[in-house]
Amino acid sequence: MSPSGTIEPTEVVAKARAGDAEAWGQLYHDYAPAIFRFCRRALPSREDAEDATMEVFMKLRGKLVQYDESRSFSAWLYKIAANHCWDTLRRRKVRQDKETGDLDTVPLEHPDASQLEKLIEQRTSEEVRKALAKVGARARMALVMRYYSDMSYDEIADELGVRRAFVGVVLLRARHELRQALESRAALATGGAQ
Repeated sequence: MSPSGTIEPTEVVAKARAGDAEAWGQLYHDYAPAIFRFCRRALPSREDAEDATMEVFMKLRGKLVQYDESRSFSAWLYKIAANHCWDTLRRRKVRQDKETGDLDTVPLEHPDASQLEKLIEQRTSEEVRKALAKVGARARMALVMRYYSDMSYDEIADELGVRRAFVGVVLLRARHELRQALESRAALATGGAQ
């Protein structure tokens, strides 16, 4: 996610910290579309994602004084968004415990990542979003944090409140569930066309 304006993000952030309304507008203009896409993948509905995007930017106002300019601004903002989405899911009790309840049934083979990527590339973003909605909340958040905001395993573990070693299991299961959801949607589509 890179800003479209000519001003460097650190300069815009500094101006926004000082209360410059134009700088706030620039931050929102540059980063809100990507944060919305992130929230849309993480949360069940478009309305939830719209609300979450606004709430993330309201949180940003309060947290901007904590921003360390030696870090990537977009990575820091994604972390705020991930925290917010995960908190939203937990508050609503949407979180499903199936990710941790039956670890002995996790397949030992890793679904071929390249096959999953090909499967995703063949689908519309709407189909992928609907398939993501069928994946458990913790697994969905792990996928979104890892593949849409490029968070490390350590960052994901911190956000989800799990051991770092468990992140790999959550991602493995999530990829498996996403692949099954995508394949079942494809089977329904081809079966319905016959």
